[in-house]
Amino acid sequence: MSRFSQIAFFCLIAGLTACEPAIPTSQAPPSNGPTVEYLKADSASLMPFSDAVRVGHMLYLSGQVGTDTTGALVEGGIAAETRQTMDNIQAVLERNGSSLDEVVKCTVMIEDIAQWGELNEIYRTYFPNHFPARSALGADGLALGALVEIECWATLH
Repeated sequence: MSRFSQIAFFCLIAGLTACEPAIPTSQAPPSNGPTVEYLKADSASLMPFSDAVRVGHMLYLSGQVGTDTTGALVEGGIAAETRQTMDNIQAVLERNGSSLDEVVKCTVMIEDIAQWGELNEIYRTYFPNHFPARSALGADGLALGALVEIECWATLH
């Protein structure tokens, strides 16, 4: 064994013993983090995401599109889809202990950025008391062929 190999072997052994856990694995420290709860309105749904996730006093909503109770996109263009999307967001918030008044952040994905003004006309009516922080981006190919998708974060009462 060369001198280099001996040093490398020694460093490997020394490194492994230095990596032993300070706390035995059977006595892991208790978790002091917030409780995480995955919320789904329809437990039979096969979609691979939750409607919302509650982490402590925050509620994180998955993106919503303008579908009606049958799961079909509403007709009528960007205004109708934006209105239905916001109604869907409001329903998820209220079902999980929050409201539009408690929304602090939204992300808007719009298929045609030229329709931005029309989307904003509808969007602003849902926030009469304050406007949440917001990001927006033009998107190509939203779920279900939607014209708009909006996700948001809200506090819980």
